[in-house]
Amino acid sequence: MAERFRHVAIVGKHQAPGIRPVLEEIAQFLCASGLDVSLEADTALNTGLTGYDALSHEELGRACDLAVVIGGDGTMLGFAREMAPYGIPLLGINQGRLGFITDIPIERWRESLAPVLAGDYEVEPRAMLEGEVWRDGEVIYTGLALNDVVVSRGATAGMVELKIEVGEQFVANMRADGLIVASPTGSTAYALSAGGPILHPSIAGWLLVPIAPHTLSNRPIVLPDLGEVRLEIVAGRDASVNFDMQSLASLLHGDTITVRRSQHQVRFLHPQGWSYYATLRRKLRWYL
Repeated sequence: MAERFRHVAIVGKHQAPGIRPVLEEIAQFLCASGLDVSLEADTALNTGLTGYDALSHEELGRACDLAVVIGGDGTMLGFAREMAPYGIPLLGINQGRLGFITDIPIERWRESLAPVLAGDYEVEPRAMLEGEVWRDGEVIYTGLALNDVVVSRGATAGMVELKIEVGEQFVANMRADGLIVASPTGSTAYALSAGGPILHPSIAGWLLVPIAPHTLSNRPIVLPDLGEVRLEIVAGRDASVNFDMQSLASLLHGDTITVRRSQHQVRFLHPQGWSYYATLRRKLRWYL
């Protein structure tokens, strides 16, 4: 039986021009539907919306049972990562450009949101990545990602050389501009731009995608999402690692990045009839 909701969090891309009237209209709609509404604190502060509780991410996670995210995929990525430990389902209304995970068009929010509130929706779980950066036997950084973990060369330096291990097995030493470890969700992000394949979100796997490799035989690999991927910095100056939008710069030789499947998932809600293939067709313009 579909979950019915009581308390909805609203988060918006507050830098977007003209977003305040949209946020206010959605908040009023939710209130008129008999729901409690709270705003994410930065959204409230930067739009000047009043009349609703402005809560931190932790407070939203503890109080709310649904989050409506208005913006682009970047807005959703950041908020989804914050909400993952609380298991709150997310519904994305797209006011950005591509919108693979904020997939409801802004002009259709009302007709899409109403049936979801009535309990008529589909739930789509998405796997997440987590990992650490190790230096001299100690963890110096931890991160959580919905899209990808990216190791990149320095801005002015040459290629980075990485030692790649999967589980207990050595894979290769690779020289490239970087390497992407992507979830199925991330397969339509940076990994796609770097020449990787698209993975359906239900596939229990991830991608290793080289970025401009020195050797053209270094190709993307699809892996089962079991065990751990280890990337050791062998050579290259000022390399960095990025967990979605969280970065650590100036990695040193010998630093190791470990990546594995997170215990957390993100749950996206979609109106009945939603299709992943229709999203790909629309966003990638697969038209006849």
